[in-house]
Amino acid sequence: QVHVVESGGGSVQSGGSLRLSCFSSGFTDCMAWFRQRQGKEREGVAAIEPSSFSYADSVEGRFTISQDNANNTLYLQMNHLTPEDTAMYYCAAAPREQHGPVSLCPLHHMVISNIIKYETTYWGQGTQVTVSS
Repeated sequence: QVHVVESGGGSVQSGGSLRLSCFSSGFTDCMAWFRQRQGKEREGVAAIEPSSFSYADSVEGRFTISQDNANNTLYLQMNHLTPEDTAMYYCAAAPREQHGPVSLCPLHHMVISNIIKYETTYWGQGTQVTVSS
């Protein structure tokens, strides 16, 4: 069983910044952030694997995903926040998928397409981010 735990959410004014953190006990070579706004479906924010990143268009240039491999910790630095960023933010970890000779992190596709395979992904409990205007 993989345990995923987020922290760092809170309230901030529009234009402000927050940094989210996530500890995962496994699958740290394939991790991502998702968010779910009230009344909306869960959507991808950013994904990371060694030497590769993916971002949703809505956060590109404002959010940065990074990782401290020594401490199994994932981060999401969020700058220039707007009220539209208000959501519950979820950290995710997933096993890599073998496609012939190539090992792929499936979270990249989930972030870009918002087609989320819940059953093969490990999720944290979520951390709330609220941005006021």
